[in-house]
Amino acid sequence: MSARNQSLSPIDRSSDIRIDAAKLALLWQSAQILPVIDGHIGANDGELRFLNAASVELLTSSFKSGERYFLGLARDGGQAYFAWRTSWINEPTDDEVKFDGFRTLREVGGDLDEVELTLAMHAVGLSNWHATHPRCSRCGSETVSDLGGSVRVCANDSSQHHPRTDPAVIVLVKDAADRILLGHQPIWPEKRFSTFAGFVEPGESFEECVSREVFEEAGVYCNDINYLASQAWPFPASIMIAFEAITDHPDTAKADGVEITEIRWFSRDEMKAAIISGELLLPPTISVARKMITGWYTAKSGYGVEDLIGGESWRP
Repeated sequence: MSARNQSLSPIDRSSDIRIDAAKLALLWQSAQILPVIDGHIGANDGELRFLNAASVELLTSSFKSGERYFLGLARDGGQAYFAWRTSWINEPTDDEVKFDGFRTLREVGGDLDEVELTLAMHAVGLSNWHATHPRCSRCGSETVSDLGGSVRVCANDSSQHHPRTDPAVIVLVKDAADRILLGHQPIWPEKRFSTFAGFVEPGESFEECVSREVFEEAGVYCNDINYLASQAWPFPASIMIAFEAITDHPDTAKADGVEITEIRWFSRDEMKAAIISGELLLPPTISVARKMITGWYTAKSGYGVEDLIGGESWRP
């Protein structure tokens, strides 16, 4: 169901190694290193582009020394992986030059295998957090990366600051006829429809958030709320908790007009016809939203994943 559907990650994060600076330095020398610049990861032709320690050293004439983040060890052989967050010493004004050999995770995520997607999600999530937390939230002093990139430490009061992950629910709404309700956000490409989602608020359970978000965005209350899966979503620092839910009053569904400007009910036949006619674009395959829609569509005999040929560009 989720973009990574196994319960055991293909990468062992090996948190015990993070406290051993000498071990991390040794692993760096034989590691596969994923470069990250402004949220863009090293990638070409749908595959990650890894560096080694020697090539990183050579690149320091053009790029800053940056920060190293330990991502873990491969479970199938112990290969070490790091992310290297860096920036240009003399930044090009042309983005095509600046990001040559780099792509956003949205662009390449759907083409990556399980190992590469796991590494890319971790690398981008960590890099985003480090980039936006250069100072201590207690005293305002500068912080430095420590413990393999798993924390930042205040240079003034030595307090530790840990990465944040913001929980958000995402919901596949169905009715008694087994149709699904999808909505369109104005920031999306024209004809892109997807499931409903929103951040969990303080003091709120996941189920309460599901009910609130669906009602706020689509005007219907849900029951029979069931957990499906979860997915890391480092855009910039979320985890998506996926649910399915039933509404008993599909005819009352109405877009809120702000976050959601249009809603549509789809049976499987209606979805297939809308995709063929070009009237419907689905979310990219990297997203758990697409996995939920695919899971629902293919649950009935005679409906295959090959029918779902929605667009892959998340935003214009």
